[in-house]
Amino acid sequence: MCANPSTRLKIILCLLSLAIVATWWPASATSAEPSERITGFCIDFNWAPGGSNGFAPPGLFAQADPKAHFQWYKDLGVNTIQTFCVSCDGYAWYRDSRPAPVEPGLKHDFLKEITALGHDNGMRVMGYFCVGANTYWAQQHPELSYGADSNIHIPFTTEYLDYLSACIKDVLIKTGIDGFMIDWVFSPPTLMKETKVRWLPCEQQVYVELFGRPFPGKDKIGVKEELAFQRRALDRCWQRIHEAAKSTNPKCVIWLSCFDLRHPQVVGSKIFQEVDWLMNENPDPTSLAAVRKEAGPHTKIMQCLCGWGDKHDPRRVVGNPKYDDVGFYGFAAANPATTLPFHGTKGDARNVGDARNIEVLRDVFHNKMPK
Repeated sequence: MCANPSTRLKIILCLLSLAIVATWWPASATSAEPSERITGFCIDFNWAPGGSNGFAPPGLFAQADPKAHFQWYKDLGVNTIQTFCVSCDGYAWYRDSRPAPVEPGLKHDFLKEITALGHDNGMRVMGYFCVGANTYWAQQHPELSYGADSNIHIPFTTEYLDYLSACIKDVLIKTGIDGFMIDWVFSPPTLMKETKVRWLPCEQQVYVELFGRPFPGKDKIGVKEELAFQRRALDRCWQRIHEAAKSTNPKCVIWLSCFDLRHPQVVGSKIFQEVDWLMNENPDPTSLAAVRKEAGPHTKIMQCLCGWGDKHDPRRVVGNPKYDDVGFYGFAAANPATTLPFHGTKGDARNVGDARNIEVLRDVFHNKMPK
């Protein structure tokens, strides 16, 4: 049936409007949730000798070429590139960053350019935030940190969560990434030699905010209440991350990497229920069985298969029907000379082990694995 001229004009205008919206809307906002197995990798800019505290010094990898990195990922066969919004040094990997300072000497607009390359080739591109450690933040706000250690050192104060939220919103708006990994999502002093909360003045204020009562004094807080404090602080941190991401891009993927899925701070937490992707970084994949019961109905489960040298053994998981629904991921330290992963059979034992695991993953990612 033919429409009258007025109706035809309305239809044409409607189609033109839809075309304009489709052209303008960022790729990350229209990316569908992946139905295939997630296969991802990260060339890790976090660690290298020469930094003040074990993390790579700012600017060490600033010459990284997004085209060369993209080609490396493509050759590996991943469908998901994971790189950096802000690395552990506290500096951002895109030139237009406002809340976080830009990586000194950044030669390319790295995150934005590799995201465009990935999207042009049908890949997801994910960023990264180290929630529990940020050297720049700690140096700028010594009163709000346990120091600038290369361990988990940042209490989840309101000031820090405001800063982290601003960073999340900024990178999602300006780079087009599909989402980001969050790592070291624990309250201090996790991973440090000490075992008890210091109860810095800023932590005492967090206590008041979380419990709604005056801080009772260090000597009045037992082990159970200390853990309750850490869990509440973590839950509040997660709520702020989730709100910042989803209010900016509702389809943004939030990916939790956890080195200890059975840690008392996180067992039974909201983050396991609500996060989009949940990954066991630990080489032991058996803990996935327990976490499946705690994960939300839409949470995708992942296992890290490379990054801890010989401690990781992809062959324990690849081809095992028990892990058919699990995404595969790996990471490896970047060589300061090339900014790409180390390779070969000589050098640091961890790098040698990772190089072997990368070759296993290369076979796996090139369709030599169960679907």
